[in-house]
Amino acid sequence: MRQGINGFSEAGLRRLRGVLARHVESGKIPGLVALVSRGDETHVEAIGTMRHDGDTPMRRDTIFRMASTSKPVAMAAAMVLLDECRLRLDDPVDPWLPELADRRVLKRIDGPLDDTVPARRPVTVRDLLTSTFGLGIDLTSLSFPIMSALFERGVFTQGGSAVPEPDEWMRRLGTLPLMYQPGEHWQYHISHDVLGVLVARVTGQPFETFLRDRILDPLGMKDTGFHVPAGKIDRLPPSYAPDPQTGQFIVWDEAAGGQYSQPPAFQSGGGGLVSTVDDYHAYFRMLLNHGMHGTERILSRPAVQLMTTNRLTPEQNAARDALATNNVHVSFGQGLHGGWGFGMAVRTYRGDYAPIGQFGWDGGTGTSTYADPDNQLTGIVLTQVGMTVPDSARLIHDFWTTLYQAIDD
Repeated sequence: MRQGINGFSEAGLRRLRGVLARHVESGKIPGLVALVSRGDETHVEAIGTMRHDGDTPMRRDTIFRMASTSKPVAMAAAMVLLDECRLRLDDPVDPWLPELADRRVLKRIDGPLDDTVPARRPVTVRDLLTSTFGLGIDLTSLSFPIMSALFERGVFTQGGSAVPEPDEWMRRLGTLPLMYQPGEHWQYHISHDVLGVLVARVTGQPFETFLRDRILDPLGMKDTGFHVPAGKIDRLPPSYAPDPQTGQFIVWDEAAGGQYSQPPAFQSGGGGLVSTVDDYHAYFRMLLNHGMHGTERILSRPAVQLMTTNRLTPEQNAARDALATNNVHVSFGQGLHGGWGFGMAVRTYRGDYAPIGQFGWDGGTGTSTYADPDNQLTGIVLTQVGMTVPDSARLIHDFWTTLYQAIDD
């Protein structure tokens, strides 16, 4: 069989394109951009259109809302501070985040907000890096008082409603008890937003400024940030959140005049970035290269190893697995990887076509990015269809299944 790029078979890459095209032709996914790379070679597919009711084609440089796929990139700012000893893993965060000092913890996860006990110890930097500081979005607990309070106070930054500036956001967060004792339980999302505030307070700069200076600019990630400038807004498609009952396309966020057309009050490390396949490729290639970008070191090798290997105890992992397994109807099968590093999933068992050691994450707006050290492979697929329906999750699943079948060496 003839080889295509670097150990992908030509037939395998054709099949990959065919599977992606089939999702677009189904009418469920207006368009997508996908990138696969191995070694020094890169293969890109741009299929379909920017709008479900328009004819402007998707292009390689189309800009997408990355949602939770922001987490692996935003995490790098905190890793720089660890490398420079401006943060230490087991330092309490109270000096920079006094709002998190002297925490109270719910006696019961479903209990009233005032039925609490004192936290056994302070929240540490490590707790934030591993998403175990005690607060998070729990899809199994949406009806509990603590989850209602998180949403009511505007602490969840992915809901589309206005989020206050960082100091006010932290103040609101500080009025809530923790759901679990610090370090006890893996929980999703909120720790990443707290980390952005922590980076800003330690450096004395806006989170985006530090992230740009130390990560984005050195990697040439010129289209990545927390909003899309006016000169590039025509490269941003609308974001759809289809009706779960009918599948009808509903615009969640328009490009011009939308959430991402102006700099946000709150720069969300948990889910606020916009980017392109080439920018994300540069970042994940740097991780595969142990922190190097060409001849320039972006992160230390140990920092990358910390990020990209499992950091959770068996007990913490059990909670994460239960969340993924018991929410297949909500997560559409995303999240079944076993482990979690810093800001990303790490595969610790072979549950599908991807091997142990693969790392990366997915986003609720229909985005997926992973790298695989064993195969020296990076894959990225970006769409504009949110996961209110399973269509983009199924596309992502089929992308990875066919990508791994295309390896032929």
